[in-house]
Amino acid sequence: MAKSALRRRRGTRKSSGSFLSNAGFLPALLGACVLIVIGLAGGILMGLMAFSGTKSDFSLRKPLEPILSLSRKNSVVSHTDERSTQGANAGSAAQVVDDGIINKEDFLNHEPIIGNQGAFPYHQQLVEQDHDFFSFKPQGGGRFDEYKHGNSPYSYSPGESDALARSRRYHIKKAMQHAWTGYETYAFGKDELKPKSMKGDNGWGGIGITLVDSLDTLWLMDMKDEFYRARDWVKNHLDHNIYKAVSVFETTIRSLGGLLSAYDWSGDEVFLDQALDLGSRLFKSFNTPTGIPTSQVNLATGQSKNIAWTGNSAITAEFGTLQLEFRMLARLSGILDYKEKSEHIYKLMNDMHPAHGLYPYFIRNQGNKPEFANNKLTFGAMSDSFYEYMLKIWLQGGRKEQFYRDMYDKSMQGMFDELLQVSSPSGLVYIADKNNGVLDTKMDHLVCFMGGLLALGAYTDPLGLHSERAQRDLKTAKAITYTCYQMYARMETGISPEYIQFFPGKDFQSGRGAPHYLLRPETVESFFILYHLTGDPIYREWGWEVFQAIERYCRTAAGYGSLKNVHLPDIEPEDKMESFYLAETLKYLYLLFDPETPVDLLHKHVFNTEAHPMRIFPIMDEEGVMDLLKQ
Repeated sequence: MAKSALRRRRGTRKSSGSFLSNAGFLPALLGACVLIVIGLAGGILMGLMAFSGTKSDFSLRKPLEPILSLSRKNSVVSHTDERSTQGANAGSAAQVVDDGIINKEDFLNHEPIIGNQGAFPYHQQLVEQDHDFFSFKPQGGGRFDEYKHGNSPYSYSPGESDALARSRRYHIKKAMQHAWTGYETYAFGKDELKPKSMKGDNGWGGIGITLVDSLDTLWLMDMKDEFYRARDWVKNHLDHNIYKAVSVFETTIRSLGGLLSAYDWSGDEVFLDQALDLGSRLFKSFNTPTGIPTSQVNLATGQSKNIAWTGNSAITAEFGTLQLEFRMLARLSGILDYKEKSEHIYKLMNDMHPAHGLYPYFIRNQGNKPEFANNKLTFGAMSDSFYEYMLKIWLQGGRKEQFYRDMYDKSMQGMFDELLQVSSPSGLVYIADKNNGVLDTKMDHLVCFMGGLLALGAYTDPLGLHSERAQRDLKTAKAITYTCYQMYARMETGISPEYIQFFPGKDFQSGRGAPHYLLRPETVESFFILYHLTGDPIYREWGWEVFQAIERYCRTAAGYGSLKNVHLPDIEPEDKMESFYLAETLKYLYLLFDPETPVDLLHKHVFNTEAHPMRIFPIMDEEGVMDLLKQ
């Protein structure tokens, strides 16, 4: 059934069928609808104008066109608006390699070079459909130094890399087809595929994690036959009534988020029905005296508990990364408790008044009031997506709930004050950890999502993109993303380890005991977001380099496996394919190279932390009203 038809049926769900079918009321109803739509249309248009920065900007810009690219319609010189804010550096014509930045103060005072060093020089030839990825050889790090500190030095016109991107997009889709065929052949309906032994694994309880996590990737890549076979499995075989304690966080972001996104894109109520069932089971973890959910819940009995190894504490990134999904579920179900209790978590956290807006990653979840259980600060594992959702909840609600934006801005300021660092000798910008007040100069691969988050925060800053704060955040977004690219480029396989450790005078090396790669998405996530917002083709070049390395070293006969050691080019992949490789890594890469993408980060969609895009609430309102009028 066509998406528009299914969406119209969704509108009917919110109304009384008997009222709509009563001929006596129909003329009055239609007249009222027209008046309502006219009134709402004006409000919606004004709201969308506000999203785009100014009213005049909205009338000129295509939906997916970045704010900074307004001048690109008639000129090959990009970033005209951004360059105008940069001062004396805008006139420099020399290529920037050594800009003298050796510490954080230098970096924060640095005015980036924008679009004045000639045409973009790194475009390559179109990729043939029979391209040999086995011949890929990493070229090493230290390249593209001119991008290191937030510079965008070259000019480019919109769409100039699109033909090349389409030739690369073909291979990203082929990779997804390869991974999905292996999963469908050897593990269909299982939680994960073992890509070497060609078997299925049900380590998540047997709820089809990979299948559900991949639904919107299949949809966005126009793999509709595969999508509808997966849909039939969801309808006929997916059963959440399992006697097993599952991770509330992982099941929410992967399964619930996957079902909600699949419903939002396809309109098929099979996914909504399953989301309503799963959400009601997960929500039982919220029944605690503190209001902070437990880490695990038994999907059959509703019994919940925290994880023993945390000392029965709750993990900040886990309970702080449920809100997008439960707010969406509340909107679709009409059950306001989902919204209110998930939002209350953020109010509880804000009331704890952490220093610098930075939250330790363990929260004591006993008694009647949550308390900090440690003093370990990080934007990596166990804290990361809590900061992500501060911004994204605000975006999901149409940028009206200022409470969340204020939390986000305060936390970002704390990050700049307490954790942002610059390495030596290369001057790489990174975000460190802090344990009990002592700096730990490591950075997880997980932290690489911050490039995209800071850029998204800058482009939506209420103070405007040209404000000092937004320019600082955008510059830092680009600089961190360059460092994350170097995490790949400097390794023997061209693939990043799980985390890196910085040492004075030596920059970084892979973290001790963590030279592995789990097919993680965070770096290519930032490539996608930065390209989507700025149009700078360098992010496509870096993304293609990363994809080639994955194809070369992680591909198996039936799928893709993680790497045990990124320093050993001759090592074989491991027998594990994470669901987020299909849900996130391949999706972000595909969107990076998709000139025709329907995804619109600035005006229409918000991604959950598992890369499941859903419409923001004002767009749902607008399209819901239009569907009602059609009826």
